[in-house]
Amino acid sequence: MTTTATRRGLLAGAALAAVARPALAQNWPTRPVTMIVPWAAGGGTDATGRIVATLLEREIGRPVNVVNRTGGGGLVGHTEIANARADGYTIGVITTELSLYRTTGAGQIDWKNYTPIALYNTDPQGVHVRADGPRDLATLIAQIRERPGANKASGANLGGAAHLGLVGMLNALGLPPTAAPWVPTDGAAPSLQQLAAGAIQLVTTTMPEAKTMVDAGQVRTIAIMRPTRDPAYPNVPTVKEAVGVDWSLGAWRGIAGPRNLPEAITTRLRTAMGKVVADPEFIRLMGARSFGIEYVDGPAFGAWLETADKRFGDAARAAGLAR
Repeated sequence: MTTTATRRGLLAGAALAAVARPALAQNWPTRPVTMIVPWAAGGGTDATGRIVATLLEREIGRPVNVVNRTGGGGLVGHTEIANARADGYTIGVITTELSLYRTTGAGQIDWKNYTPIALYNTDPQGVHVRADGPRDLATLIAQIRERPGANKASGANLGGAAHLGLVGMLNALGLPPTAAPWVPTDGAAPSLQQLAAGAIQLVTTTMPEAKTMVDAGQVRTIAIMRPTRDPAYPNVPTVKEAVGVDWSLGAWRGIAGPRNLPEAITTRLRTAMGKVVADPEFIRLMGARSFGIEYVDGPAFGAWLETADKRFGDAARAAGLAR
């Protein structure tokens, strides 16, 4: 039987807890923070995540420990970030694959399962041809229209960002995926080798991945799938400039926490990430590995993720990969 005194004690305890939660958030962090990376050590996400973690430590005054949680095409790590306690002591790197899990049926999480902190990296897909190939994207698309199926494409596996970048662009132009059949490979390097050898006619892959063969004069980049020109490649036109359709897509990485992260902690992390991305050391380390830098903060990052979901979803559906 609950007495009046007991009820008063419970109400007082609840009131104290309600006061304590904001206070704890205001004092965050008082101990190390874990940053989950959903991919294996040594890969691009791991490399960029460790750069961010090192610089984030300086800003928040506590260690940021990177933990790799691999498996399920990134689903294991992404799920662990989403299911973490919303106290700011577990955050993580979310990546491109999050834009595809629901659409392809691989998982039941999407950007709405997180508190978006900051986008820090994008590597848009470029459209690459042989050095003696079509002079521009408009010419290439005209050839594809005239001879559907004759111009074969590659970039990596079926269903990856490179494949969806091409399919989405074709779809935006009113062309089916079969207009430029996809030849699956084990990655950008073998795809570019096939392009240079004349076995295929175009490759969609990120600019850094194509850089070596472009510099060697074997491959030319005729467009980039980005809303605006990339300052690192100022002479490469966007798809919209080249053929008039507003299509952009590429690999991306950002920092997020679980949903319902306290506002005080979210604000602190957003402020810290703003300083990290502006840090000359971050710019130097990312540039040394040819990673693109794009910064989008907090709620704007949420809107960016919503748009990415639509773009990747539309491309997956056009490719017949939606479930």
